[in-house]
Amino acid sequence: MPWGSFFLKRFGLVFAAALIATLAGCAETAAAPALPRCALSVATAISLAAGADTAIDPATDSGCVSFPANGSTSANVEYLVVAQSAGGVPGDSAPFALRSAAVVAGAAPSAMTIRAARAGRGLAAAHFDRMLHQQERLRRALGGRVLRAPALNEAVATITPPTMDSLRTFTVCSNSDCSVYKPVTARVRSVGTHVAVYVDTLAPANGLDSAQVDSLRQLFDTHVYAVDTAAFGSVSDVDSNGVVIAVMTPVVNALVSAAECQVAGFVAGFFDPADLDPFTAAQHNDGEIFYTIVADPNGSVSCAHTTADVESFLPGTFLHELQHVISFNQHVLVRGGNLEDLWLDEALSSLAEELGGRSFLPDSTSFENYVFPDLDNAYIYLSDPGDHFLLQTSDTILADFGAGWLYARYLVDQFGDSITTKLEQTILTGTDNVAAQSGVPFTTTATRWALANWVSDLPGFAPPPGLFYRTWSFRQIFAAFNAQDPADFPAAFPLAPPVDGGAQVNISGTLHGGSGFYVDVVQAPGSLGFALDLRGASGAVASSVVPRFNILRIH
Repeated sequence: MPWGSFFLKRFGLVFAAALIATLAGCAETAAAPALPRCALSVATAISLAAGADTAIDPATDSGCVSFPANGSTSANVEYLVVAQSAGGVPGDSAPFALRSAAVVAGAAPSAMTIRAARAGRGLAAAHFDRMLHQQERLRRALGGRVLRAPALNEAVATITPPTMDSLRTFTVCSNSDCSVYKPVTARVRSVGTHVAVYVDTLAPANGLDSAQVDSLRQLFDTHVYAVDTAAFGSVSDVDSNGVVIAVMTPVVNALVSAAECQVAGFVAGFFDPADLDPFTAAQHNDGEIFYTIVADPNGSVSCAHTTADVESFLPGTFLHELQHVISFNQHVLVRGGNLEDLWLDEALSSLAEELGGRSFLPDSTSFENYVFPDLDNAYIYLSDPGDHFLLQTSDTILADFGAGWLYARYLVDQFGDSITTKLEQTILTGTDNVAAQSGVPFTTTATRWALANWVSDLPGFAPPPGLFYRTWSFRQIFAAFNAQDPADFPAAFPLAPPVDGGAQVNISGTLHGGSGFYVDVVQAPGSLGFALDLRGASGAVASSVVPRFNILRIH
């Protein structure tokens, strides 16, 4: 989430832990348009050796691609084909159809007006974390001034950490659109090297005891802070207290009702940029602060959260939220730029959770507890990638977060650990940022990533450079999930493209920013050549989504 951690209930046995759940998003499917036949004069002829791939812009060839005959009398020829949106404005969508077509001589199809199209995704309620992100962008736009962290331009201030048992009143967003803020009086329960933990004086009974709060504080100091600052950069200290503040308050619990919590999950924590923005900090809390739920075993505020639940998921929340705090500092305060795009900011926060888990290795149990939500989200995404976004603008569809985590992990595996720091320490944002720090156009990394999701550890296939993950064997991981918990993980590998012959392909739907639809085309021995046509409802896929026709010859 742009500034928060949104968790949903999902029950399973994997890793023998209470698991965090899923909310699947739905996308409308456009009616399949009637496609013209491909004309030889505009068709792109494909001739790939096994293991070779290409990405074609359908605007340059009217969307028609021709494949040669299979000259073998005994072996199949196999192609992975992906119709993908490989860029564009986050949240953009466009209708498409990918179909087999006859190749005929003659003129190219008449030019059609290319129009932008957005897929209708329903009238969803305003999402809390996205709202915070948008509010801060609006404040920045209206302010029109360059921001700088005070410590960069002034004498070094005296560092005065909060003192144990001291009280402070915070102004905390208390409803879904932050039109209402509540005063929260909280007491310092634990102070460490990098974090001070405050607990609301009105927290429900039977919450975390002092030892449990100290344990969370110690974990922040020894793992969370070290992991996030190493990967993403330094944290600001605009309030000169030397620490990040974590405020645990039932106001966060109450952001969703008990009924909503059962259906749509809960907000585990959030970071409010208004606390750091010099234009608004004086009216808010003027410091590096994030807010989390409190334990509420009896469900007196919203849904019940036991102390064990809170101890389990708050470390991941800390990692997630601290990345957002660092991102704001590096992009906005230090360099006077804009907030990072929501999709990339969330992708890096998801990656932070994984990196936090890796910091515990060789303790595999702790690693698994941290990384499981990312793997779960990735499983949901790969189960139906065409129905979800990489370039997301939502904040509650966990499949989209799965896509972001996969893409961020792919970038690190391809370009090295240092790319996370590069992505933060810049005024660039979004796809432009990725292109600049990787040295490769975003359309290239997006299309290569899409292919890697299928072939990275495909049995019997040696993926070429750029088409694999270095640190994960997802087929092995998901097969283990399936064996342990087939109810929640029904397939040994969730990405299962339909298998068609070259003359039987017939797929239509909506391309969502960054994502695509997969087809496994198997050409039998001695089969004639065939053609595939990628079009939109008006004759061309809307250019706003940067359509690409990705083809990889597997055998």
